[in-house]
Amino acid sequence: MVFGEYKIAVGMLRVKTLEVQSDSLEEIAKTSVVEAFGKCNLPVIVEDAGLFVEALNGFPGPYAAYVYKTIGNKGLLQLMEKIENRKAVFQSAVAYYSSDLKSPICFKGEVFGEITRKEMTVNNSSGFGFDPIFQPVNSAKTFAEMTIKEKNRYSHRAKALRKFAEWYSKHQ
Repeated sequence: MVFGEYKIAVGMLRVKTLEVQSDSLEEIAKTSVVEAFGKCNLPVIVEDAGLFVEALNGFPGPYAAYVYKTIGNKGLLQLMEKIENRKAVFQSAVAYYSSDLKSPICFKGEVFGEITRKEMTVNNSSGFGFDPIFQPVNSAKTFAEMTIKEKNRYSHRAKALRKFAEWYSKHQ
């Protein structure tokens, strides 16, 4: 949807890469994009994201996918049960690499918000990952309660992809 705003056509190709373990989303995305490029020899973008909860010292951070798979939203809400500070930030790093570049470049996006006290969904749809428990600043809804169009106004991923698309439009 974001690329359509910039009239950029994108093809999807699933390339399996090893995910480096790092506290840096940018390092993870850059390492993965170089490995993916090496396997397909095509211009590639890779995105990595994390949820950083202030009261938990940034946990789960870049390990959000693993934490979601193991303890899920209910587990994170249990960790936050008696915590008043609910501030959190979703961050995204989009790395791009092609044969025209000496090294990958990275575009970052973030959205500040808070962890809700319970899961919020629409029509029993759980949304994606931590979406049912993350409510952006200046929104009455969690990501899971939003339409795709609404979510793209706030989304960390949409912000990073827009930065990439703006750069790409100027350099192609």
